[in-house]
Amino acid sequence: MSEYINKTDSLFLDKLNKLLNEDQVRINERMKDHTTFKIGGPCDYFLTPSSLDELSQLLVLCKEHKIEVFVLGNGSNLLVTDKGYRGAVIQVFKNFNQVTIEGNTIIAGAGILLVALASVAAKGKLTGLEFASGIPGTLGGAVYMNAGAYGGEMKQVVTKVTAINLNGEVKVFNRNELDFDYRHSALQDKHFIAIEVELELKEGDIKSIKELMFDFNSRRKDKQPLEFPSAGSTFKRPEGYYAGKLIMDSGLKGYRIGDAMVSDKHCGFVVNNGDATFNEVYELIQHIQKTVFEQYGVTLQREVKILGDI
Repeated sequence: MSEYINKTDSLFLDKLNKLLNEDQVRINERMKDHTTFKIGGPCDYFLTPSSLDELSQLLVLCKEHKIEVFVLGNGSNLLVTDKGYRGAVIQVFKNFNQVTIEGNTIIAGAGILLVALASVAAKGKLTGLEFASGIPGTLGGAVYMNAGAYGGEMKQVVTKVTAINLNGEVKVFNRNELDFDYRHSALQDKHFIAIEVELELKEGDIKSIKELMFDFNSRRKDKQPLEFPSAGSTFKRPEGYYAGKLIMDSGLKGYRIGDAMVSDKHCGFVVNNGDATFNEVYELIQHIQKTVFEQYGVTLQREVKILGDI
């Protein structure tokens, strides 16, 4: 049991064990095992509900016991501190991944991986999701931040989102209510977590769809450091610039602090080149921001989310 869990949490733990099966509740779980960066200390509770009802009850229970909550997808845009997270991490990507196709409409659980969803769309001869075929996150995370690549964005295909807030309240957002913008959606402002997503695609030719997916994935493999653990693009694209080029032109290609390194393949990525710690990555991110600002007067904003006490 985590040293951070005190005696007053025993009642909470008892209720957890009544609500979930034994294999759905883990104590002192290492977060480095649940993020693509492979970095992060333990969380107090790691919970894997299998239904919307369980999720809703969990959120209510955590609120009643003043347990802080973080809802986790695939952990592909996340940097967890070495101290870990004092609260409950609720993982939704493995148990919320159902998919149905009705004509040109796909209805999918927010926990499905984008690569799997793009494959389902291709098999159904539906075009519009090819851009997402290599993005490592879940559908819910992609909607939350309006993920995009190669000219495509989630806002182009999402028509409806069923979401839940930390009070366990469920709300349906239609396309006009989602307020999509660059790496932004209304879910962020209103503190809702996507549970189910409706997407509208178009009929296409399966051969052309697969060729486009292959092209995108080949370009991604050639240009991005997929062989190293990372959280994807470290910084948002500054208006009028490209973060990777600014970092490269600042002479930071391959720059490292410990095992945290600016990728020499794509400078927009900070990678884990071995056994990097949170502090090494965080110090490197700050160094990049300081250097780029000093040389070009441009403030780079983190795209990677930080979880835990720094």
